[in-house]
Amino acid sequence: MLKLNLKIALRNLWKNKGFSLINIGGLAIGLASCLMLMLYVNYEWSYDKQYKNLDNIYFAKLNLKFNGNIVSTGALPNKLAAAALQEIPGIKNAARMADENNNRLFSREQHKFKLKSQYVDPAFIEILSYHFIAGDKNTALNDPNSIILTESAAKKLFGNVDPIGESVKWDNLRPLKVSAVIEDMPKNQSLQFEVLHPWAFFDQINPDSKNSSWGNINCLTIFELKDNASLATVNGLLKNFIIKKDPELISYVYQPFLFPLKKIHLYNKFENGKVVGGKIDEVKLFAFLALCVLVIACINYMNLSTARSEKRAREVGVRKALGSARSSLMGQFMLESILLSFLAMIIAFALLEVSLPYFNNLLAITIKINYTSYLFWGVLIGVALITGILAGSYPSFYLSSFIPVKVLKGVKGSTGTLSFRRVLVVLQFTLSVCMIISAIVVHNQIQFLKDKPLGFNQNNMVQLDLEGELRNPSRLALFKNELINSGAILHASEFAQQFTAGGSITGDISWPGKAADDKSIISYRSTGFDFSNTIGGKIVAGRDFSPKFAADTNTSVMLNETAVKHMNLKNPIGTTISWGDNPPLTVVGVIKDYFNEDLGQKVEPTIYYYNVKQSNTLLMRLNPDRALSNSIKYIKDISEKFNPAYPVLLTFVNDGMKEKLQSERLLSVLSNFFGGFAIFISCLGLLGLALYMAEQRSKEISIRKVLGANMSDILVMLNKDFLKLVVISNVIAIPVAYILVTNWLQKYDYKTAISFWPFILAILASVFIAVLTVSLQTFKVAKANAIDALKYE
Repeated sequence: MLKLNLKIALRNLWKNKGFSLINIGGLAIGLASCLMLMLYVNYEWSYDKQYKNLDNIYFAKLNLKFNGNIVSTGALPNKLAAAALQEIPGIKNAARMADENNNRLFSREQHKFKLKSQYVDPAFIEILSYHFIAGDKNTALNDPNSIILTESAAKKLFGNVDPIGESVKWDNLRPLKVSAVIEDMPKNQSLQFEVLHPWAFFDQINPDSKNSSWGNINCLTIFELKDNASLATVNGLLKNFIIKKDPELISYVYQPFLFPLKKIHLYNKFENGKVVGGKIDEVKLFAFLALCVLVIACINYMNLSTARSEKRAREVGVRKALGSARSSLMGQFMLESILLSFLAMIIAFALLEVSLPYFNNLLAITIKINYTSYLFWGVLIGVALITGILAGSYPSFYLSSFIPVKVLKGVKGSTGTLSFRRVLVVLQFTLSVCMIISAIVVHNQIQFLKDKPLGFNQNNMVQLDLEGELRNPSRLALFKNELINSGAILHASEFAQQFTAGGSITGDISWPGKAADDKSIISYRSTGFDFSNTIGGKIVAGRDFSPKFAADTNTSVMLNETAVKHMNLKNPIGTTISWGDNPPLTVVGVIKDYFNEDLGQKVEPTIYYYNVKQSNTLLMRLNPDRALSNSIKYIKDISEKFNPAYPVLLTFVNDGMKEKLQSERLLSVLSNFFGGFAIFISCLGLLGLALYMAEQRSKEISIRKVLGANMSDILVMLNKDFLKLVVISNVIAIPVAYILVTNWLQKYDYKTAISFWPFILAILASVFIAVLTVSLQTFKVAKANAIDALKYE
């Protein structure tokens, strides 16, 4: 029987090539979209799952009172790891981690590379199960002057030479010995580095770090708990651990807690000390989008299959009259659906293979298909099987329910069936309209953030790491003067770190009128002279730092507008503020707020002070009257002259600003891309309903034509029914979409207003698509010869 049903199914597919092509194409596009989104969801879900003892590994985070709110940060006192390991039962191991502000230079002979490095305690490699290619993991970090390289970093520096025991020069200052080589980390791992230094080396180059207080948060900390340890118990003991060491910190809260490493990538958003989501919201959205596209494809198949009920009805009637049971007929139709689903899956898989490289390039990730994984093939076959069963369930029940006597007399399907299919079309278009509205709002928000005044000029601004000879203030001054005199740049100023990166905070600042219980946190940044002109910012009161004023190098500060409001300073210029043990500081200028760290969030109160030695980046304003390539070449030539030991790596500030919108841009692209596929598939579903209704009303249309109805009247009559479905879809979709986009916009302090235009555009687009799709089919029916439909009556 199975062989017979399979033969009939293949004959039916071959006999109706056009119909089969449309059906398989719709399913293939839906399956390909679903698979692509599922691969992305799986990629994000697999972050940090490579570690062996993952369930016992935790990052420490710190709840801190920040300008009246509780914020959660990953920075902690460097004393916490050793003290917690010794005093809190349940902790098996602990390790500190500190990143370099900028990548450091590592050189061997003529090979020079800037590599991403981290300083860690030896316990770091015990907690995280890195695969050692060479070297002894038990002693690799015992010597302060030893380093561990990743496989790719070792390849860069040593080629095919065995690196173990070989020397590498760090920052052109001191030689370090390679003690081990580890396997490269996959991209879907939160911790990324190329070089590991022992923490003892960090203490050597930062001697003051050993004496830092409990209030100084300057490193990351990772813990491994014992197998039988209770996370709740350990967090309970950690809660007031720092405050007990330094009771003065109680007003700043200072409550550490452990957070699972396996959740750190997806659950990265905290409010008032509690996790409230993060990347997981985006992953859930894409998983839901994958499901929607698949459901729309299945509905499309149902509509197209039942639209052919006229042609299959007599077949069913004859087979039933000859003794076929309903279960046998259902099996045949289900087999056809599963067969068609597997054919669609083959095409979908081919589409996936072709488009995956472009998808990876678009998202800047590396998703690979593991062809040796039984799970992958099981999921692939399972999705095809489930899709076939889901898509074929309704057609098999419906088509097998025909009564032989009625169908052989030419009686058509019931109106109840038509109503059910209308419900399916409404569901399809509801999802599609939601996607249209969401895509428009996401695009508007991205455009709003891009067009929002930044408070500085991101164009023609480049940055260069300060290292080697450029760490010498006198050499740096000569370097800047030569560049300005050459005309390649107009202005230059030092800055604490990369301009678009985050900075440091302190609670040790006081000002006139500050309440005794005010424990506000203030951001601080070190700069050089001519800072406002370099970034294209605006001084709204007072002046910028200038070499004309000797006091600017040690007792002058600038504030941003938010800091002035926060401190409630009516006349800020000349105000004296205190900062820790420093001498009294005088406010000499107020700079207009600018958005360089997070486009969608409020600017934090910030204090600026002159300190070239603590600045790690040189910001330069290029001369717009000179060719960009010539200016860049000149900067590189002069840099090689002043600092020949270091390769020149210039970065554009506007590139860093683009990265700030990467998540939103990704959401916009994917919603447009896969939303477009969903709309296309929905059109196929609408076409299916149009085919069905045209078959159902073919005699009615013919009679109307015989009685004198013209083509426009018939088209209006047929389109009117479909427009009702589209209107119902919009009525349902608009409030749902409004709720979805409103919730999504809540994460931004600065957001576009939700106007009525996205909803009007969605309505017009859905109506236009529906009318175009239906008219293409109904025009064919309305134009047909009436005799063909009435000659048997």
